[in-house]
Formats: sequence, C-alpha cells, structure tokens
Amino acid sequence: MRTLCASTLIGEFFVIGFAGLVAMKSGDLSTATVWTVCGIGMLLSVLLCGVITRPGGVQLGWALQVALVASGFFVPMMFILGVVFGALWWASVHYGRKIDEAKARWAAQQAATEAPAAG
Repeated sequence: MRTLCASTLIGEFFVIGFAGLVAMKSGDLSTATVWTVCGIGMLLSVLLCGVITRPGGVQLGWALQVALVASGFFVPMMFILGVVFGALWWASVHYGRKIDEAKARWAAQQAATEAPAAG
C-alpha cells in the first residue's frame, strides 16, 4: 500500500505546485497567501509519504484529498483534478491493501513449505 499511496501523493505534490502557479494569476489572492497555502499542501503531501502506514495516515491522506477538491473554489480546474486524485487515492488504498494481503499470504506459504524441508 505504501508504494501506491506514496506515488499518488508525489503526483499531488506537483499538481499543488502547478495550481499555485495558476492561482498567482488571480488578482484576488496575494502571492504570499498562494505560496503559503500551496507550500503547506506540498509539504504535507511529501510528509504523508513517510507516515502512510502509521495509524491515521490514510485518514490524513483523505483530508488532503478533500482540501485538494476544495481548492477548486480558487482554481476551478482543481475540482476536476481533486476528484481524479481522490479516485487515485481510493484505488491506491484499496488495491494497496489487497496487494499487502497477497504478499502476506505468499510469505506464509513460503514459510510453511520451507519449514518441513529444514527439519
């Protein structure tokens, strides 16, 4: 799960950065505000890569997805990109867990077949 989720989060890192560039063209927001918010979002996306397997990591990822969709109020294209990344996040968590379960089953089978041979 960690690899799939981290890949999604790194993709979001770049999308948030590009959204910041687009948001700077808006006359309603100051450059400092745009880069403070985008910087926090980018930092969170990178930090989440390291804590995704810890308790609450997936939930923090969902919070980032909600924030990404909500950023569409400032950069309308982010509504679409936020939904796309939300779907990618769901797929990363869902299929990542299935892959982890399959790996655990395979490791258990390998340990069971090697144990009689060792004895």
